Amino acid sequence: MSRRALRRLRGEQRGQEEPGLGELGLDPAPGPHCGRDGPPAAAPGKARHGPARSGVSNRFELITAEESEDELPPGEERADARLRERDAAEGNNEGAGAEEAEGDGEEAEQLDQMPVLSNKPRKKKKKRKTKKTSAGETLEDNDLEDIDSLLEKIEDTNGLSQQTQSRIIADSRPLLYVEHRNLNPENELKRYFGARAVLGDQRPRQRQRQYVRSTWLTAPKNTWPRYSKTGIAMQLVDTRRGVQHFTFEHHREYQQVQFKFLDAVESMDPNNIVLLLQMNPYHVDSLLQLSDVCRMQEDQEMARDLIERALYSLECAFHPVFSLTSGTCRLDYRRPENRAFFLALFKHLMFLEKRGCPRTALEFCKLILSLDPENDPLCVLLLIDFLSLRAREYTFLTRVFQEWESHRNLSQLPNFAFSVPLAYFFLSQQEERSELELSQARERAAQLIQLALIMFPSVLMPLLDHCSVQPDARVASHSFFGLNAQISQPPALNQLTSLYVGRTHSLWKDPAVMAWLETNVHEVLRMVDARDPLVEESEHKRKMRYQSAPRNIYRHIILSEMKEATAALPLEVTSQPVMGFDPLPPLDSITSYTRPERTNHPSNESTLSLFFRSLLPNFNLQGDIRHDGDEEAGAGQDLNQGVNRLMAAMRDMLANIQFQEPPRDDNPEGDGDWD
Repeated sequence: MSRRALRRLRGEQRGQEEPGLGELGLDPAPGPHCGRDGPPAAAPGKARHGPARSGVSNRFELITAEESEDELPPGEERADARLRERDAAEGNNEGAGAEEAEGDGEEAEQLDQMPVLSNKPRKKKKKRKTKKTSAGETLEDNDLEDIDSLLEKIEDTNGLSQQTQSRIIADSRPLLYVEHRNLNPENELKRYFGARAVLGDQRPRQRQRQYVRSTWLTAPKNTWPRYSKTGIAMQLVDTRRGVQHFTFEHHREYQQVQFKFLDAVESMDPNNIVLLLQMNPYHVDSLLQLSDVCRMQEDQEMARDLIERALYSLECAFHPVFSLTSGTCRLDYRRPENRAFFLALFKHLMFLEKRGCPRTALEFCKLILSLDPENDPLCVLLLIDFLSLRAREYTFLTRVFQEWESHRNLSQLPNFAFSVPLAYFFLSQQEERSELELSQARERAAQLIQLALIMFPSVLMPLLDHCSVQPDARVASHSFFGLNAQISQPPALNQLTSLYVGRTHSLWKDPAVMAWLETNVHEVLRMVDARDPLVEESEHKRKMRYQSAPRNIYRHIILSEMKEATAALPLEVTSQPVMGFDPLPPLDSITSYTRPERTNHPSNESTLSLFFRSLLPNFNLQGDIRHDGDEEAGAGQDLNQGVNRLMAAMRDMLANIQFQEPPRDDNPEGDGDWD
């Protein structure tokens, strides 16, 4: 038996004994130990020490050295406790003779461990220690058993999968609840590829990291210019029925930069916007417009970086009460100051979707919808179904349809009419659900897809064409899904169906989805041949509705840049200029400040004057300055006077320039073709 086991049986603990005088280097004079009449060699309370160590000059070195040996694993402690209980039982059965023999053995064993020990105090201490230790070990075993039983109960009650738990939690939250962790695309990429593949060796060191403001929408980069106040602020307008209405405001210096930006846009030269951004690196509209220019030049990385910088500039101007996650904060799109935030969020989520982060893009889509759910100025309802299907958030999509169908008529939109039954079909394929839930999802999916095919028959043939699927002879020859269905539909409906097919056709290429769709198509043809009243009713609805699309749908189609839908836009939309920083502004805009009117320029300007006007849009040769009494007029007058002086000097210089004719060679045999 090892020394540690013997020490445990005796109830001793290491590191508690008092070292003798010899161990401290204070050896007394040699002689016999004190007997009964003298003082005891060691007090009973100090007889729990382990063996002394030789060669130790500092007694406090024993503390840290002995603590590591006292910490035993729980299994070894329980084994020692069982040994002590067994020895205690044997000691009670043998009687006093066995106790004396055991005491003699202990005394012999302790001769090489301690200077002097008394047997009687050791027995008493041993019994008390054994009882205490046994009770403590019994309690510890009971606690461990209780913990194990609790864990088993928790595992039994949590037999549902992690997706089921998250679905239950999500159902109890508001519909447009936004989670901060889902706004970071790196979290989604880490789930797909792992943290090492996403971050790599790009983790910045703490010493090299400079202080930047923590934001949720985007992470600032070291390559960005240093941020300073841009002149944008957010104010709380009012609070009605628990909903807070905010608005962005432009200070005077930001308004001046905005006027310069509008002049740069009118010059039709992107370099002027670049020069403006060099002086004002966080001007939001300049970042949005230049991002479109970079995207047209196939510089996707720079375009995405400019959008992120615009979002960072706007988030730094947030009101302290403004919340991204509550879903109760509103912004009015009719105010020009607020439009940049909507557009930056929309363009950012489009980049995220192309980057392969549909879950993060869905969270940004929910954020845009929560800012103005009633009006939906960018019509993200045409996009939220696609992102939900790509992110496999089928429960969220079905919940949106269930809660908003009564007052928003989502079934009248082709995207919801087809995407919701597709979501139910995917739910019916999940094995972790109960059989009842699976059967209900299958029935609901079949019912809704048949209604969608009856209401929008013009979707089927383009969808099969994009999926490279050839329909069977019955479907191809039937007039209900033929070419007549596409020609007879209103232009507004044609735009919606073209947008949906061009965006979501990749989700229908699954063979299981195609087999399910084929079954329901044949069922719809049976209903059409049987002259079901629902078919005639749906045809009447198509003719009465979808006469003209609202302005927010046109705005969404322009921002989405879907070729199929853009080609179907009406002439009144395509004939007017569309700016990337404010596409199709609302007709009932609420303006807080206006751009100063530019003076009418005479039509008989010289070519040199027009040249300078192309370089300086505010240039005025005649010097007619607006006398409106503010500081802008004085600054403009000084600028025009300086430019006029420059023009006069250039005219003098050009008047004094004399051109010398080159010497002519008299060649009698010259060629006559140069006349």
